[in-house]
Amino acid sequence: MTRADAFHIERNPALIRSQVLDNLRQAILDRRLAPGQRLIERELVELTGVSRTSVREALRELAAEGLVTAIPNRGMVVTSVSAEEARQLYQVRSALEALAGRLFVENAGPAHHKALVRALEKIDRLAARGAPLLAAKDAFYDVLFEGGGNDALRAVVGGLHARVSVLRSLSMSVPGRLEHSVKELHAIVDAARAGDADAAAAACAKHVEEAGRAGLIALAEQDA
Repeated sequence: MTRADAFHIERNPALIRSQVLDNLRQAILDRRLAPGQRLIERELVELTGVSRTSVREALRELAAEGLVTAIPNRGMVVTSVSAEEARQLYQVRSALEALAGRLFVENAGPAHHKALVRALEKIDRLAARGAPLLAAKDAFYDVLFEGGGNDALRAVVGGLHARVSVLRSLSMSVPGRLEHSVKELHAIVDAARAGDADAAAAACAKHVEEAGRAGLIALAEQDA
């Protein structure tokens, strides 16, 4: 597949805007569009095969998500995350996800527990094949937050999702991180099944802290 093929949009008017947005977002998460890279509308129009208006709308949405930034005299560029910004994001994530683990134990019903186990089983299958895990981990966390029953918490986490996704992609690139990540998710499920709210909160916090360590290593290597 050529570079253009990876970005090109199928001609379905009802889906064009969401396809452009999804393709550009994934390119940023995959680092095919690198941090600090200038995003020139004309080039993106050629890559995607859509109108300048569709590209402009997608860039506006990506800016709202924090994935691209408007720089005076340069236009839109892919957002760069500094080590200090990453540390702060991981601190917030650790606190929020620890709360999510605690609330899941306190509020989740049998259906949520079964769904969490199924989500983990899918992660195990993908990990065994060496397949990408981020989408499956998103599904795992969707169950965790839904089972907790706190809409305000879900809204706050949703607002951080795009920025955090860049860091998650980075952390998973560190050798050995995938295996450790899966073990940490097992610890979360084990604590939830045991009905131990303290252990679930601690397991969720540890998972984020370990991801943070890996993400900072990857950022340092990138800067080097």
